[in-house]
Amino acid sequence: MAGVIGKAQEQVAQALEAATAAVSLGAPADAVYVDEATGDDKDGDGSQAKPFKTVAGAYIARTSDAINVHVRQAPAEGQTEGSWAAATASAKKKAAKLLQTHKNKLAKQEELRKREEAEGEARRAAEAKKLEEAKAIVLEEPTTEATRIKIRQATEQRGKRVRVFGWVHRLRQQGGMTFVILRDGSGYLQCVLSGRLSQTYDALTLTLESTIQITGVINQLPEGKTAPENHELTADWFAVVGKAPGGDDAFLNQVNEDADPSQLADARHLVIRGENASAILKVRAALLQSFRQSYANLGLLEVTPPCMVQTQVEGGATLFAFDYYGEQAYLTQSSQLYLETCLPSLGDVFCVQESFRAEKSHTRRHLSEYTHVEAELAFLTFNDLLDHIEELICQTIDRVLADPKIKELIDFLWAGKGKFEPPSRPFMRMDYRDAIKWLNDHNITRPDDNGVEGPHVVGDDIAEAAERKMTDTIGRPIFLINFPKDIKSFYMSRVPGDEEYTESVDLLMPNVGEIVGGSMRISDLDELLAAYKREGIDPEPYYWFTDQRKYGTSPHGGYGLGLERLLAWLLNRYTVRECSLYPRCIPMTTSPRRLADLFFRRWTGRCTP
Repeated sequence: MAGVIGKAQEQVAQALEAATAAVSLGAPADAVYVDEATGDDKDGDGSQAKPFKTVAGAYIARTSDAINVHVRQAPAEGQTEGSWAAATASAKKKAAKLLQTHKNKLAKQEELRKREEAEGEARRAAEAKKLEEAKAIVLEEPTTEATRIKIRQATEQRGKRVRVFGWVHRLRQQGGMTFVILRDGSGYLQCVLSGRLSQTYDALTLTLESTIQITGVINQLPEGKTAPENHELTADWFAVVGKAPGGDDAFLNQVNEDADPSQLADARHLVIRGENASAILKVRAALLQSFRQSYANLGLLEVTPPCMVQTQVEGGATLFAFDYYGEQAYLTQSSQLYLETCLPSLGDVFCVQESFRAEKSHTRRHLSEYTHVEAELAFLTFNDLLDHIEELICQTIDRVLADPKIKELIDFLWAGKGKFEPPSRPFMRMDYRDAIKWLNDHNITRPDDNGVEGPHVVGDDIAEAAERKMTDTIGRPIFLINFPKDIKSFYMSRVPGDEEYTESVDLLMPNVGEIVGGSMRISDLDELLAAYKREGIDPEPYYWFTDQRKYGTSPHGGYGLGLERLLAWLLNRYTVRECSLYPRCIPMTTSPRRLADLFFRRWTGRCTP
């Protein structure tokens, strides 16, 4: 009890002290304070410690002009702080006018709010009534025969009654009509619902990504109007096949341009419905088809090697291991060894196969699973191999660009960034040692083991960044050839007369870096056995590979091409992850060093969806 009384006495004493201080400065205790120098109309509370800035601000804050306002005066000579004095009549009159203006504004805002609320209620009631009446409208499909088509066939079906199925890609209501851009994967078609069709419950509640079937006649648009392929379907009947949700679950709430990259990665199955992602995948399909045609023209046969193996090609550090009926096996890093076994019976061969690397690199051009285009060819020289790779790339790209539909997609994906320029021939050929000299001549350094920057030296495995800078500066495709044996794989043959170097090649493209790696292969049995020993590889699991040198060897070479990297170059994509249907990447363990890295780093560590 004594404690409560003591606290009350203390509060009374503080109040008296404040009142005394106020009186001593020439202002009563109930005054509202204004200080034009230090006050704040927004955050002030009218106390001496937190005064308002203006009399009008005080009136508006208190919503009244019947308050006792005191204003800080300028300090007298020799004083550091001015006293408080009642606001002048003119100041109060001016403030009262501003208060009234403020009240009038608030009244108008309240009136507007009530009117909008009433209008909103009336609108919702009208919409509810409209929807209820719409339920009574039943559409009967015309009996006239309608030809079922895919959207890609629409141009040849102009003037005829057709039936189309698809997803609602875009949707708008205008002037009592409903405009739908329909998508079926083969193209886009504008459909127009009018009259009773646009008044049905299904039309009024239609949502993006709903699936519908629709019938009507396709007509070319008159000059001045635009739509995909310059035509539209005038509907005479439609039905919803599967309605997509609206509200919080609406499609655009799941996938939109402002969504976090990690959210987009989780929703990859929805992202690929977008125009950009689907365009990339369509060009990818055309590129694969073109590769196969090029290989057919060049006389190579396609084979399908296994994905589950018990040997390694590119080193054990990047192997994905798993239990195979009690034995250790791996997901393939490359199909090269199996392709080599086909040469004696099938001749030159190629495959398009997924390869798997447990990549430790957090870069925009690495995937843990990627589409590997590989080939092996017999009885050829190193120069023959380089000529073959150049012909393959150029022939394949030229064919893709010759397809007007695919060229249109490529131009669409390049929009605002220039245009794709096909590679000029012949490709530049640069010896590894010349590349080291070029890097040093252009002051492109490398970090040593302690992170200290210094010149490149022969024997370095040229870093991706330096390689990219060189290629981008030169601005044309480069065959970088003849790497040191110590930084290349065991199966690569040596340069005749220069045994410290290999007959190896990386094809470098501007803006993307390496897209092809290849070499001539060791063809001599003893040399291969020595390579096993040098690398500490047990030859036993490779007996079938070794037998290729035992039972009739041949000079041969091959290469592997990363399809996603080539596609990133062709389509000017920032990361290869955009070029994969469902990218698989290393989990992110470090923070992004650059803001741009957020785009692709947040795709990492995923094996879903």
